[in-house]
Amino acid sequence: MGLIHIEMFATLDLVGQAPGRPEEDPLGFAFGGWQAPLMDDVAAAQIGASYEGTDALLLGRRTYDIFAAFWPYQEGGQDNEIATLFNSVPKYVASRGKPDLSWAGSTRLGPDLAGAVREVRDRHEHVKVVGSLNLVQTLLREKLFDRLDLWVHPIVLGTGKKVFDGGAVPTNVTLLEPPVATPKGAVYLRYGLADGTPGTGDMSAPDRGAGRDG
Repeated sequence: MGLIHIEMFATLDLVGQAPGRPEEDPLGFAFGGWQAPLMDDVAAAQIGASYEGTDALLLGRRTYDIFAAFWPYQEGGQDNEIATLFNSVPKYVASRGKPDLSWAGSTRLGPDLAGAVREVRDRHEHVKVVGSLNLVQTLLREKLFDRLDLWVHPIVLGTGKKVFDGGAVPTNVTLLEPPVATPKGAVYLRYGLADGTPGTGDMSAPDRGAGRDG
C-alpha cells in the first residue's frame, strides 16, 4: 500500500483558497494570489523537495482544470522540474461531472470516492494531493491521508475557504520534522497521521490528567 500526501498552503487563519493567482477561485473571494508576495527561494526549495518520489496526482475538479490549462505548457521554463513531473505521472480527478480529460494520463474517479482513493493508494507509492480543498475535506473525514504538508503564511484574511472546513473529524497527527520558517515568515509543518483520537486532561491536576487518551 502506498502513501497519500496532502500539500496545503494556508494563511494564519487557515484560509486555503486560491493561493496561486487571482483567477484560481474568484467567486466571492478578493484575495486570490495571496501566496505570491510571500514566496521566496527557501519556500520554493521546500515545495520542490516535497514532490520527491511522487508517482501520481490526486486532484479535485477545479484544481485539475487549472493545472491542465497551465502545466502542459511549462516544460523548459522556470518550473520545468515540476512541469515534467506533473505531465508524466498519472492524474486522478475527483469530480461529479464530466471533466475534459485531455491532459495525458488523466482518469476520472468513480462515484465511490473513498473506495476509489483507496484503490489509487494501493496502485502507487506516493500519491500527491495539491490544493483541491473540497476533495481534502473528504480525505480528512475518512482519514485517507498519510502525510500533511502545511505551509502557514503570516497574513490573516478573515474570509475564504478554510483548510479544515467541515471535513475534519477528531484525529491525532504527529510532527515528522522540526518546523522550518522561511525568510518571508511562512512556517513549514510536516505532519503524519497517527493512531487514535485526541485525548483530554485537566490542567489543574498534578499530572495534567495525563493518560486520558482518546
